[in-house]
Amino acid sequence: MHLGNVYAALMSWLSARSRGGEWLLRIEDLDPQRSKAEFARLIEDDLCWLGLDWDEGGLDNRGSAGPYSQSLRGEFYLAALERLESSGLTYPCFCTRADIMATQAPHESDGRIVYAGTCRHRTDRPDRSGATRLMVPDRDIHFTDRFYGPQSVNLARHCGDFVLRRADGAWAYQLAVVVDDALMGVTEVMRGADLLLSSAQQIYLYDLLGQQVPQFAHLPLMCNPAGQRLAKRDASLSMACLRENFTAPEIIGRLAAAVGLIPEPEPCRPAELIAGFEHFRPQSLAAVTVNPAEWVR
Repeated sequence: MHLGNVYAALMSWLSARSRGGEWLLRIEDLDPQRSKAEFARLIEDDLCWLGLDWDEGGLDNRGSAGPYSQSLRGEFYLAALERLESSGLTYPCFCTRADIMATQAPHESDGRIVYAGTCRHRTDRPDRSGATRLMVPDRDIHFTDRFYGPQSVNLARHCGDFVLRRADGAWAYQLAVVVDDALMGVTEVMRGADLLLSSAQQIYLYDLLGQQVPQFAHLPLMCNPAGQRLAKRDASLSMACLRENFTAPEIIGRLAAAVGLIPEPEPCRPAELIAGFEHFRPQSLAAVTVNPAEWVR
């Protein structure tokens, strides 16, 4: 993890704790190329060290809705996919990434590509596995985000028909999180603003599957002074470096001050911030800027 991950985890933890809720730790290891058990163990160790305890989930499958690692939940995703297939809203897609990239320019600031629906009416079937896409309507999806307020997203114009399962058999994030949130009883999803518009795709899936839509709360992204979202390039803000230079209360206190939870960066523990979180609102919806140079000793 890096400081941006800790920021999202802390705010989600505080939101749950401030309202007497339970905090769930799900291991989202859908990509077999990038997901390793030791990474999940490192995340759990960092969370425990920081004082961010979870009530349900984790590698030890604490709770009744497990397993909590997505790599072990294929049967639930398959059942949902079969239900969607029976509705006639899915189709196989044989487009390569290069094919899709060639159809149009990136959409939105995150480089998103709107799928042109090339395979929606395709009658020939190449001799290879295809991805499974979900047809989307040309209509607006409306929802209200806890921090960003009312949102309206037209799925046809924003993303087009989207993938539920990749050609290599890996499950898509959009389907997996919807199925898991429904089965695990999740009532609030708090995450970075880079996923704000993805909520519309997920709401569409919740509705198709007859599930209750949770409350969404998106946080302004944490960026460096150049306006870049924190990533591996900001090595001094990785948890490995932070743990070498600061105590857990120092990290929590400095982070809490950066996002406006407390006026000065004084050492504190997560539990000390619960009472003041009820009326929290981001200072700016644009971004939370942190200078990596100020986190080096």
